[in-house]
Amino acid sequence: MSTVSSQDDEDTFKILVATDVHLGYLEKDPVRGNDTFVTFNEILDHARKKEVDFILLGGDLFHDNKPSRKTVHSCLESLRKYCMGDRPVQFEILSDQAVNFHHSKFPWVNYQDENLNISIPVFSIHGNHDDPTGADALCALDVLSCAGLLNHFGRSNSVEKIDISPILLRKGRTKIALYGLGAIPDERLYRMFVNKQVTMLRPKEDEDSWFNLFVIHQNRSKHGATNYIPEQFLDDFINLVVWGHEHECKIAPFKNEQQRFYISQPGSSVVTSLSPGEAVKKHIGLLHVKGKKMKMEKIALETVRTFHIEDIVLADHPDLFNPDNPNVTQAIQAFCMEKVELMLDTAERERLGNPRQPEKPIIRLRVDYAGGFEPFSVHRFSQKYMHRVANPKDIIHFFRRREQKEKKDIDLNFGKLVSRPAEGTTLRVEDLVKQYFQTAEKKVQLSLLTERGMGEAVQEFVDKEEKDAIEELVKFQLEKTQRFLKERRTDAVEEKIDEEVRKFRESRKKNTEEEDKEVHEAMMRARAHRSAGEVLVEASSDEDSMDIEMTGTSNPSDGLSSTLGRGRGRARGRARGARGQNSTARGSSRRGRGATSQESASGSRSYKSVSVPSKTPSIMDGSMLMPFFFSLYVSRFPTLSSFSKRGSQSQTSKGVDFESDEDPFLNSVR
Repeated sequence: MSTVSSQDDEDTFKILVATDVHLGYLEKDPVRGNDTFVTFNEILDHARKKEVDFILLGGDLFHDNKPSRKTVHSCLESLRKYCMGDRPVQFEILSDQAVNFHHSKFPWVNYQDENLNISIPVFSIHGNHDDPTGADALCALDVLSCAGLLNHFGRSNSVEKIDISPILLRKGRTKIALYGLGAIPDERLYRMFVNKQVTMLRPKEDEDSWFNLFVIHQNRSKHGATNYIPEQFLDDFINLVVWGHEHECKIAPFKNEQQRFYISQPGSSVVTSLSPGEAVKKHIGLLHVKGKKMKMEKIALETVRTFHIEDIVLADHPDLFNPDNPNVTQAIQAFCMEKVELMLDTAERERLGNPRQPEKPIIRLRVDYAGGFEPFSVHRFSQKYMHRVANPKDIIHFFRRREQKEKKDIDLNFGKLVSRPAEGTTLRVEDLVKQYFQTAEKKVQLSLLTERGMGEAVQEFVDKEEKDAIEELVKFQLEKTQRFLKERRTDAVEEKIDEEVRKFRESRKKNTEEEDKEVHEAMMRARAHRSAGEVLVEASSDEDSMDIEMTGTSNPSDGLSSTLGRGRGRARGRARGARGQNSTARGSSRRGRGATSQESASGSRSYKSVSVPSKTPSIMDGSMLMPFFFSLYVSRFPTLSSFSKRGSQSQTSKGVDFESDEDPFLNSVR
């Protein structure tokens, strides 16, 4: 790797690199609630003390797609405190900023705004936790961008083709082409790379004189055949890739010998899952770039809570534990207490050398009790450490690493069709749906929809609370199938109709690009439906109240008094109930009015199908599918609370962490 001396000069870029800050993670926890905010302040403080040119964030600045007011307020407070000031910015932007920030109402970098006084610009892509959603496709980073505190780049709204246009930066004689790509579902992006639908644009002049820096937020480790992005997919002209999403800190640049570029994986700045990858010491990086040379300086984060994890396999200690001994459970508990005490002593020694570190550590002891052993009460065990550790309820994790024998039952048992994920890994909703239908009996197989389309619709419903996602997908596919049958002039014979529908479904499954377009269109219709519904609720509430007040002055002898009284109660009840379902209804409805009027004026046909159609007895309605999948999840994992309105946003990596009876010895972290 070509290196550059750390000596500051007018030709050297100094860039602070960090990813996966996850602001707001466990913000309601009385012990760990402020961890993310404290560490974020430390990151920004390093940037100010090191006098960096700019901060580069690799996604997942926020943990929730809809962060709380406390989280947004703390983020704004920190950015304003550390990134605004009189220190001049020493680099210039040469590219067309209207292209780089095309999604913004203010398409220029924040430090060039005459109304702002920015000393440290922040450039960030979005991650899978804080990606754009809703009818307007906005995310929390867009709020920060509109406030002038952050530059959000790397957005791509197309499902057909992605053109990544770099932000061209120059400081003295050093030129950087900064590429960014926000989080996209891995399987979709994988397919787009295979089909050569992803293009990284290069400067026309002196393209070899640029230092090419690429920021990406995707799975780097393989989680399935196409559920990751292989490094060889990336262009070989890149000099350095900053890889977000993976939480294990591997910040030292590693060279890909095939593509000849370097990869830096900063990892997360907070522990979000109790797995070995998170136990690696957390760092951020200070990247020096001069010409085509670079140097990555590791900076240890001092305010990160200590995390220690160990594994015990009881079967490996036959001299200590005999499953036939009636007192073996007490012996196992005593052994675990000894292990926990040793980890606490280690954590205390580390903290003595760093007073900024939180007092209570995170401790995890994973016990494999296969071989005839029985677990003891985790609840009683944790009571002994309530005031000594930050995670008393999660100290002990029992699991059995063994192969489960399958029984051949006639009835479909969903629990046997899906293997539980290892601890620290995630189970995605679309994968669960796909596994269910692929292994289900013929009588419950999908006959109109595809597994991929249904999986993505359920994912939207669970993760982003798009309540109309499944219904709109069903309606969209139903309309398209009906048009297909009319064009084919199929005879009104049930067998022929079923055969044509089957052929049509199989053709759609083979054309993945067309299916992506269909799902995207259905999701847009669902978002538009939600916004339009909020407008109608707000408007009907106002109109009903107005009518009631106007007619309420009429003579009681008209016989309308009782009717008006009932009408008043129903109107207000509906309006309040609707507002209660969505905390953003008032704001969304005001924006929705404007959007609705424009859409109706332009004669757009895409929103006309939003109205609820008549029921079709041969097709499952979305309102039936949603409770079906919900109950399916709960029956499989009854202890989950992730499907509450709050919990659906606090999950890890758009999936759900599970306590597992399978082998948890994996380091993949989200």
